[in-house]
Amino acid sequence: MERKRIWGWWFFDWASQPYATLLTTFIFPVYYAEVARNHYVAQGMTPEAASAAAQSLWGYGLAISGFIIAVLAPVLGAIADNSGRRLVWVWVFSALYMAGAWGLWFLMPEQPHLVTAIACFGIGLIGMEFATIFTNAMLPGLTSRDDVGRVSGSGFAFGYLGGVIALFLMLMFLAENSQTGRTLLGIQPVLGLDPALREGTRAAGPLTALWYLVFMIPFALWVPETPGPRRPVRIRAAMADLWTLLKSLRHRRSLTAFLLSSMFSRDALNGLYAFGGIYAGAVLGWPVILSGIFGIVAALSATIICWFGGRADRRWGPKPVTIVCTVVLILVCTIIVGMKRSAIMGIPLAEGSHLPDAIYFICGALIGGAGGVIQAAGRTLVVLHTSAERATEVFGLYALSGKATTFLAPFLIALTTGLSGNLRLGITPLIGMFLLSLILLIWVQPKGEPEQ
Repeated sequence: MERKRIWGWWFFDWASQPYATLLTTFIFPVYYAEVARNHYVAQGMTPEAASAAAQSLWGYGLAISGFIIAVLAPVLGAIADNSGRRLVWVWVFSALYMAGAWGLWFLMPEQPHLVTAIACFGIGLIGMEFATIFTNAMLPGLTSRDDVGRVSGSGFAFGYLGGVIALFLMLMFLAENSQTGRTLLGIQPVLGLDPALREGTRAAGPLTALWYLVFMIPFALWVPETPGPRRPVRIRAAMADLWTLLKSLRHRRSLTAFLLSSMFSRDALNGLYAFGGIYAGAVLGWPVILSGIFGIVAALSATIICWFGGRADRRWGPKPVTIVCTVVLILVCTIIVGMKRSAIMGIPLAEGSHLPDAIYFICGALIGGAGGVIQAAGRTLVVLHTSAERATEVFGLYALSGKATTFLAPFLIALTTGLSGNLRLGITPLIGMFLLSLILLIWVQPKGEPEQ
């Protein structure tokens, strides 16, 4: 029974990963950047100014979504722990996930409603993040504390594999090249989708929603509600419990330092995920299909890295693993800022050189792998700092730490890009955020600390 529950819990990662793979990173952002750039060029902007405007609008949209998540995450966690119910919240926010994802279908290549598309993306993102809080809170009850790292890492690896398969299907049968109207398989999009209207690429939204609906079935069948008493929702009592927890952070230096470190690292990481596709399309000139191939390579690498990361977590602990991965991400950001089609770190390249493409492929694999391991190790560290009874509340704080400044990375990227007019320089704030997260890890106890 325990093994089936773990597999059911892993299926949430499998079901939800396409939102990150197809909609946040590799397919929809590239399509959005292309559509928005063409729209702004048609209004009289230069191509470079149009790309910067598209990235800025995307950044402000993500910032608003992040602010909503940051405000509500710990409150919802406290309410769930106080009532003893978690599954009902998973299904409520699953509905938002699917509605937001499906709404992206309506971003047309001509006369696009850019703000509406970003709003739909934000609704789906909010649904995914809130559903994740409650599924993460079930982790302490799945296995022993010593085995949490392996289960968490394997869950991320399984999720990445699901994302790879969804991306593969998208590229083979749906996403069309904007020039030829053909998919990577050399055919027109299946189901009679019109390539002239980019219906194959726009299908990323409905595919993500349907994928989630189908693959949440094992979760629904195999993962029962968390054991314990059931109580009516008492908002005042929940807020009192949350306030007690927040006050206790003054005396829990390890948990506080970890939450702050996680706040900066995950915000920077989400910035890389959100703007990686836009960077590939605008700086390197990649079409959607090439970005998708890049996604398959990166996600396959991330699957393997996350699986090994879970074993490393179990052997050496989550803190050393997090330190190594953060250093890797700092190096990757430095390379991205210093690279463009014609030069790398100021060193000129021959015209038509594919070296930037190859380097970006490697960077993508490292971002996916290191980012996945950091998030899996973060789940382990949360478990080591809480109990099964109060897990949702602390995971709510964990979500808050990941979203309290979620508006900051997109805002700084949008602001830096807007002021400099340069997409590459827009990535530079992420380096400072990763460095801050690394410094804060000094005060985190590798084995956690007792609750107070």
